[in-house]
Amino acid sequence: MNTKKISYLGLLIALAFVLSYVEALLPISIGIPGMKIGLANLVVMVALYTIGSKNAFMLSVVRVLLVSLTFGNFAMMLYSMAGALLSFVVMFVAKRSKKFSITGVSVLGGVFHNVGQIIVAIFVLETSKLVYYLPVLIIVGTITGMVIGLVAGMIIKRIGGWKDICYGSKSSM
Repeated sequence: MNTKKISYLGLLIALAFVLSYVEALLPISIGIPGMKIGLANLVVMVALYTIGSKNAFMLSVVRVLLVSLTFGNFAMMLYSMAGALLSFVVMFVAKRSKKFSITGVSVLGGVFHNVGQIIVAIFVLETSKLVYYLPVLIIVGTITGMVIGLVAGMIIKRIGGWKDICYGSKSSM
């Protein structure tokens, strides 16, 4: 990996970290514990389409670790990591299938992030009744996934991919 690629990845990690912090500061509450917009997923989506799946995966994991260690606790890390990992796997498979748009991939990511967290909560709290949260979480994940996907699509068109970022292009940045 060359210096420009490492720098770009470092900038994306920092941006995801900052967006996670900003999101934690937003006073959004609709009565469901842990409900978030998913601003950091915007950065993961951009990374998935510009720097590849391996680097996007690393960004996602590092972001969860940094945010959890800085602003959270072990429980937060457990829930966030479960959501991030399941979300990433589903987004990777959806992108690779070429059957989904960027927005479609993002919607799947938003929905499955919530599914991953519910699965962990069911095991940790030892109650399957948490599955009743899923319909609301699927609706919210779909809406936020659509917004994040639309914005990510605009950013991705603007900045291009590895080649443009690392070797320069008239259309990049």
